[in-house]
Amino acid sequence: MENKNEEGQNQEYLIFTLGKEEYGIDILKVQEIRGYDHVTRIANTPKFIKGVTNLRGVIVPIIDLRIKFAQKNVDYNDNTVVIVLNLAERVVGIVVDGVSDVLALSPEDIRAAPEFSVTLSTEYLTGLGAYGERMIILVDIHKLLNSEEMALVDRLHTQ
Repeated sequence: MENKNEEGQNQEYLIFTLGKEEYGIDILKVQEIRGYDHVTRIANTPKFIKGVTNLRGVIVPIIDLRIKFAQKNVDYNDNTVVIVLNLAERVVGIVVDGVSDVLALSPEDIRAAPEFSVTLSTEYLTGLGAYGERMIILVDIHKLLNSEEMALVDRLHTQ
């Protein structure tokens, strides 16, 4: 599918799972997808910051979105992956339950984010993508990773 991110055109999203929910992030922010490996834990950080890993000479903070979104029974298995994101000023890895596919959604496929509480604050949502029978929660990963609590990630970079 062709990626057309101009107004009124299709936008491609990497679809990942957290528990039973499907989420989508802008494919252009994704650098790579890796299996979950051992990370070096940093003392005095919140539980959702798993630590850091060395990715070809770059120290990458690893955030477990499952813990951040308060999921119960966070399990690490063969399907657990790290999505490495390249966000202009930093490289960050996010741990998710799995990655399913890449979908191109048109503006008509995207509904406004609901005003009630879901697994994360609605300020991080760009909308809900309807794809056949699937409902995909579209996340503005840049806003999510630039929240106040994520400023801790920047401090990890400088340590």
